[in-house]
Amino acid sequence: MSNSIQRDKKRRFLFSKYELKRLELASITQDLTFSKDVRYKNLRELHKLPRNSSKIRIKNRCVLTGRGHSVLRFCSLSRLKFRELASQGLLMGVTKASW
Repeated sequence: MSNSIQRDKKRRFLFSKYELKRLELASITQDLTFSKDVRYKNLRELHKLPRNSSKIRIKNRCVLTGRGHSVLRFCSLSRLKFRELASQGLLMGVTKASW
């Protein structure tokens, strides 16, 4: 398994672990009904969370090859593998366009 796939799995795990805490801290930080001190304290706590626990750091990757560019969202395959599997007839409901 390539290093980039392992790194992405670790990031996905950290995101799921800290998701609720991150949402809670962010909502308190943005809520103007709280005092500045409380919001600032929550902002500092938010900054103490691991960077890789952020949703922004997750990258969509092909489940077969680990390729990070040009990944089709609905099937999690890269365009290259999608084309290869479709031409072999291994993807149900996918046909070559003809007009």
